[in-house]
Amino acid sequence: MDSAGQDINLNSPNKGQLPDFMTDVPVDPGVAAQTPAVEGLTEAEEEELRTELAKVEEEIITLRQVLAAKERHCGELKRRLGLSALGELKQNLSKSWHDVQVSNAYVKTSEKLGEWNEKVTQSDLYKKTQETLSQAGQKTSAALSTMGSAISRKLGDMRNSATFKSFEDRVGTIKSKVVGGRENGSDSLPSPVGSADPPLPDHAPF
Repeated sequence: MDSAGQDINLNSPNKGQLPDFMTDVPVDPGVAAQTPAVEGLTEAEEEELRTELAKVEEEIITLRQVLAAKERHCGELKRRLGLSALGELKQNLSKSWHDVQVSNAYVKTSEKLGEWNEKVTQSDLYKKTQETLSQAGQKTSAALSTMGSAISRKLGDMRNSATFKSFEDRVGTIKSKVVGGRENGSDSLPSPVGSADPPLPDHAPF
């Protein structure tokens, strides 16, 4: 192994020492004195910039302190006026929405949507679709009306049938017998078939 790679170990007692072949390289004193941060600046310019930087940083600190004091004062005024955070949020949202509505992008978008809507409503496809839906609605209404008329006619035929009249006569007979029984002081229901069956006793034997 050559001398250039002998002292790579950090624990070596020769660490930090340059190899022999690198000790003979000349070093320019002007290059060694320069640093990247102040390259191209004179000492006076560097000092002036550092002074200005310190002044700006001091102004930033002062402005932060003033801003914090103003925020505390603003919060105190809102508290005394009864303005809550929720009310302030609603007000900010309302203002933001108003700003959006008056913005050029919103106005242009609304105009473009209006143009598209007009083009769609005036197109032949839209008109044909609208006519088809209208005809379907009319047919549905006519079908429902016809169905209702048929149901009413069917109910009328049922009421006029002999079976329904016979049932109606029987109900009337039972009703008249119930009313007549109550007028005669009897609460028992008479048999609709006839009165030949004996009446039930008041209390059945156990």
